[in-house]
Amino acid sequence: MSVLITGSGGLLGSKLAEILSERGYIIYSGYYSNKPLRGIPINLDVSSEESVREAFKISRPEVVVHAAALTNVDKCEIDKELAWNTNVVGTRNIAKASEEYNALLIYISTDYIFKGDKGMYKEEDKPEPINYYGLTKLKGEEEVKSLVSNYLIARASVIYGAMPASGKTNFALWIIENLKRGEKIKVVVDQWNSPTLNTSLAEMISEAIERKITGTYHLAGATRISRYDFAKQLAKTFDLREDLIMPVSSDEISWTARRPKDSSLDVSKALKTFHNKPLNIKDAMEKLREEIDGKAGPIL
Repeated sequence: MSVLITGSGGLLGSKLAEILSERGYIIYSGYYSNKPLRGIPINLDVSSEESVREAFKISRPEVVVHAAALTNVDKCEIDKELAWNTNVVGTRNIAKASEEYNALLIYISTDYIFKGDKGMYKEEDKPEPINYYGLTKLKGEEEVKSLVSNYLIARASVIYGAMPASGKTNFALWIIENLKRGEKIKVVVDQWNSPTLNTSLAEMISEAIERKITGTYHLAGATRISRYDFAKQLAKTFDLREDLIMPVSSDEISWTARRPKDSSLDVSKALKTFHNKPLNIKDAMEKLREEIDGKAGPIL
C-alpha cells in the first residue's frame, strides 16, 4: 500500500514513516525543508496546488497522512498570511487531491481548537479557538470535512518524543536537557493538556490505516496534566533534579498569542475503538525512557 506523509521530517511524520516502513508499506515522505530519513523523499510545498498535484502524481497514494503544519503558535499570530497559506490553503490542496485519488485522508489536528475554559473536551464539543494557530487548524478540519469522503481527523496535544525533529527540540527533550545540565527552568503551573508521545500517536494512526477507521477522534495521551507536573514527572522518570523546576504563572510568560488554560482531551472514544490505546503519562514516559536509553550518544 502506498502512503504519502506530509511533514515527514516532523515528530509524528518521522515516527510514522519508521513504523509503516517496517510493516512493508511504500512510504512517500513529503517534506519542505527538513529532508526525512525514511521513505521516498518528495519535496512538497503544501500551499502550492501545483506542488501537491506533482507529489500525488508521483506517489499515487491510497492513504495520505497530513501532518505538515505551521505549529509555532506565536509565529502563527505574527505571520497570519503564512499560517493561513500553510494550515488552511495547504490542507485544502491536500484534501482536494486526496478526494481526486480516492485516498483515505488522515488530518492531524490539535487541542488548541478549543477555548480551554473547561478541559477534558469530547469530540463533539464546540470548537472555539482563542489564537490564530487554533483557528487555522479548525479551518483545516472544515476543509477536510467539506472536501473529502473518506477521512480521519486525529486531534493530539503537546506531541513529544525521544528525538529532535524538523530541526528543533520538543517540550520533553527541552526539560530533560536543561535538567541534565543542572540548569533551572520555568514551567507554567496553570496550563493543562494531554501530552502525547509521538510513538503512541503513530501506532494509533497505523492502526487506523490498517482498520480504515474514519471520523473524528482524540488520539492524545490519556492523562490530563499541567505542564509543571509533566516536567516533575519527567524528572522522576529520568532521575533528574525536581528542585530545578521553577513554577510560574502563565501571566509571567511573555507570549504573543494567548494559550488555552485547559485544553485537555477526553480520549474515551479512542479507548473504546482502538486496540493501541492512548497511554497514561506513566506508561508513556517509561516508553520514552526506553527509546532514549536505546539510542547511542546524547539526546540532542
